[in-house]
Amino acid sequence: MNAGDGDITVWINSPGGDCVAAAQIYNMLMDYKGNVTVKIDGLAASAASVIAMAGTKVLVSPVSMMMIHNPATIAMGNSAEMQKAIAMLDEVKESIMNAYEIKTGLSRTKISHLMDAETWMDANSAVEMGFADEIMKRSDAEDIDVPQVSMVYSRASVTNSLMEKLAQHCKIEKPAAEPVTDTGRKADDLLERLNLIKNHF
Repeated sequence: MNAGDGDITVWINSPGGDCVAAAQIYNMLMDYKGNVTVKIDGLAASAASVIAMAGTKVLVSPVSMMMIHNPATIAMGNSAEMQKAIAMLDEVKESIMNAYEIKTGLSRTKISHLMDAETWMDANSAVEMGFADEIMKRSDAEDIDVPQVSMVYSRASVTNSLMEKLAQHCKIEKPAAEPVTDTGRKADDLLERLNLIKNHF
């Protein structure tokens, strides 16, 4: 595989930012020769939602969110300069709507209303409205072998291992009591061990 021609995955978790930078990233991804899978594992808001629209396939985590809204800026000056800022924001909104329209197939009027309202979408809403293609699921769950008993988490083995490491670190002798072999061992045995370690600090 040559550099720049394989499929790529882009993970997004961002509250957004500069819409011009987002437009550049969007264009680079749209121009990419291979498939671009976008995975939203947290938040794709504002400008980050625009970047997500460049995915050949857009996947959303069941607990992720997407948000779209109107662009904003800070301006100062006289009324003519304010009018220029307003016109600029209108043009930026139109360009952002292009990305949403291409991905979702929604009408520009519908997209404009969603942006005006600052729309927050959970995973289901994002898929229903076309901003995402599907919800991520645990991969290959059915192929996972059931672990053997020896591989299962054991509080007893963790306790024994911890006690051994602490004893070596503190250069103290391990208590004479037998190792914990039953997770239901009485609490006073563990307290006795912990008090022995505590007294050496």
